Amino acid sequence: MKYSRVFINSLAYELAPTVIKSSELESRLAPLYKKLHIPMGQLAALTGIIERRWWPEDHRLSDGAIMAAKKSMVETGIDINDIGAVVYTGVCRDQHEPATACRIASALGVNRSTAIYDISNACLGVLSGILDIANRIELGQIKAGLVVSCESARHIVDITIDSMLKNPSIQNFAQSLATLTGGSGATAVLLTDGSFQLKNQCQHQLLGASHLSAPEHHDLCQWGVQKIGLKLQQEFMRTNAVPLLKEGVKLANETWQHFLQQRDWTIDDVDKVICHQVGSSNQKQVLSTLQIPESKEFPTFPYLGNMGTVSLPITAAIANEQGFLKKGDNVSFLGIGSGLNCMMLGLKW
Repeated sequence: MKYSRVFINSLAYELAPTVIKSSELESRLAPLYKKLHIPMGQLAALTGIIERRWWPEDHRLSDGAIMAAKKSMVETGIDINDIGAVVYTGVCRDQHEPATACRIASALGVNRSTAIYDISNACLGVLSGILDIANRIELGQIKAGLVVSCESARHIVDITIDSMLKNPSIQNFAQSLATLTGGSGATAVLLTDGSFQLKNQCQHQLLGASHLSAPEHHDLCQWGVQKIGLKLQQEFMRTNAVPLLKEGVKLANETWQHFLQQRDWTIDDVDKVICHQVGSSNQKQVLSTLQIPESKEFPTFPYLGNMGTVSLPITAAIANEQGFLKKGDNVSFLGIGSGLNCMMLGLKW
């Protein structure tokens, strides 16, 4: 995939307000830790995550996305009538239908010709939305579009902790560990064809993207609903972490080689990378296998955890605010998601 007229003009975000330390989660798991002789501090030691953020219990997902979208509109000054599509891409949604994007679009006041819909692709949702909007812009169908998302980890972590306490086995601990890394936040990515005079004058050109998949590994990480009785259902999340990391890194390396060849880049041509934020083991394995120096990557997982679809764009926004990403940099967005799917984007910052 190659693009010649697509730009990211805004990476707006909203962080959830409540800070949850890993030590707080471990205190709730004290009976399990005692039974399995697990020392306190293992959650942070194994994942590198010290804390993450959660929304309030009564938080509505679309509210977070609306806040981020309004930030994007204010900082760029773009006219809402110029937005040709609003796409919601979170794993978490308000409901099965209508599309969560509908309430967000209504709050923004889009016109009747605006395309409004949801996209779901595990942790790659926002990247998938970016490419969907980019394709519309490249084809001349629209001039601008918004990709929005909001993720919440509170509910699934609470359920997982209850499950771990009811079934205090080392296997359940291992399959639940990844869930405990979950953080929460919201993002809005504005893409345009570069023809607008915007207030922030920020134009990061999307150059191209590569995507590879390994769907035979679709069952390594699952988040859904399971039956727990004749008439009862319960949400669950479980991750087979060791093979997931192994196969995910393998797919990432294959995608990276494809990406570099397509862009006619070497590793030296890539100035900075922004990765999906999972944890310390994932970071080390990915960077080592792809032969990317740690100095080229900007991590946020130690204090934000794994925020699913919003992790990568929020990390990019913070990296930009702190001056890590500089004008003229060749930047790669590296995303790996359950499925397995891998997507890598190249941008001129």
